[in-house]
Amino acid sequence: MSTTIDTLRFATAGSVDDGKSTLVGRLLHDSKSVLTDQLEAVARASASRGQDGPDLALLTDGLRAEREQGITIDVAYRYFATPRRRFILADTPGHVQYTRNMVTGASTAELTVVLVDARNGVVEQTRRHAAIAALLRVPHVVLAVNKMDLVGYERAEFERIVDDFAAHAAELGLPGFTPIPVSALVGDNVVDRSAHMDWYTGPALLEFLESVPVSADPAGAPTRLPVQYVIRHGEIRYYAGQLVSGSLRVGDRVTVHPSGETSVITAIDVLGSEADAAHAPQSIAVRLADQRDVSRGDMITTGADAPVLTRDVPAAACHLADRPLRVGDRVLLKHTTRTVQAIVRDLAGATGMTANDLGRITLRTAEPLPLDDYAVSRRTGAFILIDPADGATLTAGMVTLA
Repeated sequence: MSTTIDTLRFATAGSVDDGKSTLVGRLLHDSKSVLTDQLEAVARASASRGQDGPDLALLTDGLRAEREQGITIDVAYRYFATPRRRFILADTPGHVQYTRNMVTGASTAELTVVLVDARNGVVEQTRRHAAIAALLRVPHVVLAVNKMDLVGYERAEFERIVDDFAAHAAELGLPGFTPIPVSALVGDNVVDRSAHMDWYTGPALLEFLESVPVSADPAGAPTRLPVQYVIRHGEIRYYAGQLVSGSLRVGDRVTVHPSGETSVITAIDVLGSEADAAHAPQSIAVRLADQRDVSRGDMITTGADAPVLTRDVPAAACHLADRPLRVGDRVLLKHTTRTVQAIVRDLAGATGMTANDLGRITLRTAEPLPLDDYAVSRRTGAFILIDPADGATLTAGMVTLA
């Protein structure tokens, strides 16, 4: 009998020179997720630099600009697997000027590994990475204290950093984190447990990644079907889109937002075939019993757990564009498949946001939106702001209704 292997999406973040690229390289190397020709190429490149052993950071610093600058500058996605689980790793940059890249990489992650250098402890960028994890409501955070070999594997140094990070995590409202002392260069507690730190009794990093619970099945969440396309066959209409959460069945009574009209599902199409039911995250088309005014951007829901219909949008935000965002700016707000006009009403007392800024924002939309709190649904609680003049993405927002 076959056993289903689940997938964990996780992101890595660390300040420049904390050893993040080496950690990711070690994770891939020691889990035997690197092809022979890749190892040979790394060995040749390392030898040309006069290094005795392979520089594992070269496994991840793939862009020429990254190799020349010695820092990660873009989000790189790595795919690997062990007998217990599949992994999608978003390797995000650590430099402050690439904060927006970390937001991109961590926005879909179920776990974030925040790396710190044991010699330097918690620094400003560490606190920034923790703030992003809290902002994005990442369910699990690992504090990987790297370069323990350079502080003599001292328990006191590790505990000092953990206590410092814990104090900051409490201020941010992080629900908790898992600290792991590692040495990416040597391989301590990355894939295999360390023989140098008998005082540490917790799991190695890969052990934790293999065992941490993944998010609940989206099919068990409140039903949300953002309408992406209306398919017309004569007088018959199907409403198509991705069922981002919950389930739908023929006979279900549904509500269409923002109109509030109700109807009953009479047919469900999944990949061109009729079905009695559909479950997230399937892409489907549904037919209703009544002729309703449903168009792209509307949302079909069931049950009592309806989204909040509002024109006032409070949110946490990360500004992505080089062009500043200011109070009074008129923007387009894209939420699932719906795009509406909006105005920036407040920036938590600030006059503006510049690239990579994190903050609070309040918007007023021209039309009501069916919103969920981001803590409840990262799909229907997120949005982006767009420049109406040229279509450029300005800001990523996370709805905070609570």
